[in-house]
Amino acid sequence: MIIDAIRESRKTFQRMTNYSIYRIAETIALLGFLTLAIVVFDFYPVTAIMIVLLAILNDGAILSIAYDNVRHSDKPESWNMRLVLGIATILGIYAVVRSFGIFYIGDRVFGHDNDTLRTLVYLNLAVGGIFTLLSARVRGPFWSMAPAPILLVATIGAMLVATFIAVYGLSMEALGWKWAGLVWGYCLGLFLLQDQVKLMAYRVFDRGHSGILTRAGRA
Repeated sequence: MIIDAIRESRKTFQRMTNYSIYRIAETIALLGFLTLAIVVFDFYPVTAIMIVLLAILNDGAILSIAYDNVRHSDKPESWNMRLVLGIATILGIYAVVRSFGIFYIGDRVFGHDNDTLRTLVYLNLAVGGIFTLLSARVRGPFWSMAPAPILLVATIGAMLVATFIAVYGLSMEALGWKWAGLVWGYCLGLFLLQDQVKLMAYRVFDRGHSGILTRAGRA
């Protein structure tokens, strides 16, 4: 029973770490993009209601990470803040670049008006943010460990709700299925690349350690 309790505590610690990486990354992704878009381009890329919707949908999905599948360590662990902050920062900056990419495509390539651009950006932030979660939740490739059913349902549900809101224009300009499909394809393609960037970041920040957390003590 004691051994089972230790294993569960280490699994809980792992879930806390995954949550921390995602939360920091998503904060950088959202605030970094909004700040740069306003300061550099004098453009407000999302409305207040869009921010509220993002908070409700993405934060609601992230709550299910408390029940996600994780592998416990065989040795005591402690926080490795260099690794946590390093991986989160890389994922966050990547997401900022992804958001500016969809902004450029919508503005310069297709010449959408400002209201449609905001809906494109909103859907990118919603769908791309969930994809970031699916990448951040595991140290290896995103497919190396299947998410728990509750996490899978929560994330897919959040993305579908965000998509319907954008397609039919609930409290925003209607995007339509064609442009929503473009955003999905864009986010999916960059998610696959993002996961490779994450793996490279781990090789940089995790040198000398066997996992995402440091060993709390030595035998």
